[in-house]
Amino acid sequence: MIAQLTGKVAAVGGTWLVVDLSGFGLKASCTPATAARAVVGEPITVHTSLVVREDSLTLYAFNEPAERDCFELVQSATGIGPKIAQAVVSVFSPDEFRAAVASGNVAALTRVPGIGAKGAQRLVLELKDKVALLAGTTAPGATVPVASSWREQVRAGLEGLGYSTRDAEAACDRVAAQAEENPDTPVALLLRAALRSLAK
Repeated sequence: MIAQLTGKVAAVGGTWLVVDLSGFGLKASCTPATAARAVVGEPITVHTSLVVREDSLTLYAFNEPAERDCFELVQSATGIGPKIAQAVVSVFSPDEFRAAVASGNVAALTRVPGIGAKGAQRLVLELKDKVALLAGTTAPGATVPVASSWREQVRAGLEGLGYSTRDAEAACDRVAAQAEENPDTPVALLLRAALRSLAK
């Protein structure tokens, strides 16, 4: 199991990055918040989960171990694959996800693209006793202040989660005031606000 990578960022997109490990580049899918933290040419450490399928090996990267643990826990629920698990980690911090499942907040869980009411009820039913195992999160530096390209990052993140460009742009318009009012707002928070606006 590949649990962590430390190297230089070779390339980065809205929902992926390439980490150069002394000439060996590994591409990993990631949340928009993780991609926002990555700067080409700069060192980075990401916590990873390798998903093995019959026809593929896909690496997923996260800012914090708790995000990776949440991603893996969500996949233990019936019918949930890595794409929806990544969407969960994009919408919720591990603490927020733990609180939503523990309290049975189905409405909150349905904000995740790809999870309807029945899927949310299944998550609560199957994970309620397991979410307590998620470690506390929000370590220093886990969130990254918004950069001037916040709109591109949020739009790319929403498109990576399956939304159309039109819907993604509309959601960016709805959170633009929040970004302008507080330029230090982390991209992850803007993405979550955009997702909430799309769920209404």
